[in-house]
Amino acid sequence: MTTLIKNGTAYVDGAFVKKDILIEDKLITRIEDKINEPAEKVIDAKGMHVFPGFVDIHVHLRDPGQTYKEDIVSGTRSAARGGFTSLCAMPNTDPVVDNIATVDYIQRRAKDLGSAKVYVIGAMTKKSEGLEISEMATMKSDGIVAVSDDGKCVQNAKLMLNCMRYATNFGLPLIVHAEDYNLSGSGQIHAGKIALKLGLTGIPALAEEVIISRDIMLAENTGSRLHIAHISTARSIELVREAKQLGFNITCEVTPHHLILTEDACLGFDTNTKMKPPLRTEADRQACVQALKDGIIDCIATDHAPHADFEKVREFDHAPFGVIGLETAFPALYHHLVKPGHISLERIVDALTSVPASLLDLPPSALKIGYPADICLVDLNQETSFEPEEIASKSKNTPWLNQKLSGKVIYTILDGRITWEAI
Repeated sequence: MTTLIKNGTAYVDGAFVKKDILIEDKLITRIEDKINEPAEKVIDAKGMHVFPGFVDIHVHLRDPGQTYKEDIVSGTRSAARGGFTSLCAMPNTDPVVDNIATVDYIQRRAKDLGSAKVYVIGAMTKKSEGLEISEMATMKSDGIVAVSDDGKCVQNAKLMLNCMRYATNFGLPLIVHAEDYNLSGSGQIHAGKIALKLGLTGIPALAEEVIISRDIMLAENTGSRLHIAHISTARSIELVREAKQLGFNITCEVTPHHLILTEDACLGFDTNTKMKPPLRTEADRQACVQALKDGIIDCIATDHAPHADFEKVREFDHAPFGVIGLETAFPALYHHLVKPGHISLERIVDALTSVPASLLDLPPSALKIGYPADICLVDLNQETSFEPEEIASKSKNTPWLNQKLSGKVIYTILDGRITWEAI
C-alpha cells in the first residue's frame, strides 16, 4: 500500500516546512518539496499540519477487568481520534499487570484489534499493594517498558529502595504516582480556598512533594531512572529542577488539565474536574507551563482515566478520581496555550512525540525517511466538538464535555494504515 501526503506543512527536524511525504507499506520512504509519483491513496493536506503520531506514556485502558469503562479496542480508537499512535498502558487493571500472562494478554489483544501501538507498563509491586516486589524480570522478558504502581504509591521507603535497585538491574524506568496517604487522607480537591468554600476535604501539595523528595533521594542512592507522573505543584517542579541540575536521572510529565485548569474549575461540583493529583492553584499552573517551556517538565501525558457515567454522575465525594484525555489533549493544548501565545506549537509537538518516546526507549516518533509511518494530520483552523455522542471513548468524563476547541485531527495513520479519518 502506498500513500502520498501532499501540500501539507510538515514538522521535520524541529521546523515546519512545506513537504510531500510518501509512505510505502509501513514506512516513510520519501520527504521532498514535491512528489508526483502515483500512489494508491493520495491525501491533499493543503491547510493542514502534518505531525509525527502522538505518544502517550500514561494511559489507563481498563482492560482486563473493567471493560465497561474502556477496553483496548475503544481506548485505542479514542487515541486515534486524538492523533495518538503509541500508548503506554498502566497496570492498575483487574487483575493487576504483575505477571507475564497479563502482559501477554494486553500485547496480543492490542496487536490484533488495536488502532494504536500499546506498550505495557508492569506493576512495581505484586497486585500494586506496596508489600512485595513484582515479577519484574519475567515481565521484562515479555517486553514491558517500565514499572509503576500508578493509581497507588509505595509508602514504605525501604521497599521503594529495593524496587529501585531491582528495576535498575533490568534497565527498567520507575514511574511514580507521588502521594503520601497520611497527608492526602480522604481529600477530594486541592487543600486551598476552593476546598474551604465548598466544604470539601483537601489534598495538600505537601502530599505530592514529600514523596517526590523521598524518591529523588532514593534514586540518587541507586542510580535509578525515575519518572514522576502527573506533576502538579510549583515546589515539586523545583525539586525536579534541583535534581536535574545535580545530574540525577530524573524526568517528569504533566497533564493537559494541570497546564490549563485550576482548583476554580471545581466550584460547580463537576466531578469531571476531580482527579489525582487535584487541580492546583493558578501559581502552580503557571509554574507547570513555564517548566514545560524550560524543559524541566519533559513531556505531556494525558493520564487518560475513563469512568462510566453511573460512577461519575454522583455526589462529588463519592465519585472516582480521573478524567479522559486522549481525544481532548491536542485541541485543549492548542486552544488554551498555543493560540494565546503562552507556549510554542513546536514545544507542544515535541512534548507529545519525540520526548516521551525517548523517555521509555520506545521507537522514535518523527517524520524521517525509514521511520514507521505513524503520522497525524491536523487542521488548526477547524474546531473539535466534545459532545458525548462525538467522543470515541466508552467514557465521557472530560472537563471539556460539550465544548468546542480549536484544532481538529483529520487523519491518523498507524504503520501506513489510516486509523482515523474525520472527512
